[in-house]
Amino acid sequence: MTEQLAGAVVVGVDGSDSALDATRWAAAEAARRGAPLRLVAAVAWTIFRPIGLPALGQEYQRQVVERAAGEHLEAAAAVAREIAPGLEIEQKVAGGEPPVVLRGESERAALVVLGTRGRGGFAGLLLGSVAIGVAAHAGCPVVVVRGAPPAVEGPVLVGLDRHGDDETALGFAFEEAARRGAPLVAVHALSGAVLDPFLVPLLDWAVVRADEEKALRERLAGWTTKYPGVEVTTVVVVDGAARELVARSAGAALVVVGSRGRGPVGGPLLGSVSQAVLHHAACPVAVVRPETVAP
Repeated sequence: MTEQLAGAVVVGVDGSDSALDATRWAAAEAARRGAPLRLVAAVAWTIFRPIGLPALGQEYQRQVVERAAGEHLEAAAAVAREIAPGLEIEQKVAGGEPPVVLRGESERAALVVLGTRGRGGFAGLLLGSVAIGVAAHAGCPVVVVRGAPPAVEGPVLVGLDRHGDDETALGFAFEEAARRGAPLVAVHALSGAVLDPFLVPLLDWAVVRADEEKALRERLAGWTTKYPGVEVTTVVVVDGAARELVARSAGAALVVVGSRGRGPVGGPLLGSVSQAVLHHAACPVAVVRPETVAP
């Protein structure tokens, strides 16, 4: 990434309608942040030749692929200028597999924005492999955009876990709410699975929920002091954090989730709540890993 565009909002572009929707969202976000927009088309340079057709030469095929990628970038830039006419925009064709290229871009980006499915995706699938791979491993927050941005934006939702290690996601959510002048809804699920199964039938869940809401408000106190203009609502549910976030996403501007999953050898993956929300939310979803720090 060029030095002058470090901290840009990066968008993966592949010529799909989904990528153009992501570009529209990213352009508005970059304008809110006062940040530049960086459009990146990743091309793997894989050379193939259909049976029966003569080889035209690898260099010629590379030029054709590059030209198509450039056209996709121009189309995305035109869409971005419609959203934010004065926005600083950079276009880049990069060699490599899209997940690898975009993870590299994320190391110095403020945000990576992706569509739900690229040109090669199957309509029956919910979320593309590129979006999942980048969200699980990026060095900055990743936003996956499903559909065109709404005409009127609602609240910012954030899912909180009981371990209290999602402060990075919480800070991101407050910052996004402040930028938009939007309220924030903090959703916390009290899982019955962590309680003594013999006591669960005897619990007064109204009392438990009230205690949890009080604890949640106390946990958010530092953030509400830092962002006094953000109106905060707390929601405590018994199990079903993903279900609650998905249900509320229909009228939301953004859902923010952390990423607590770990693979068998310690590699970072997406947790079950993050995956469920990414696959089913009706609005853009931001995945903010604990290790990510915006430049």
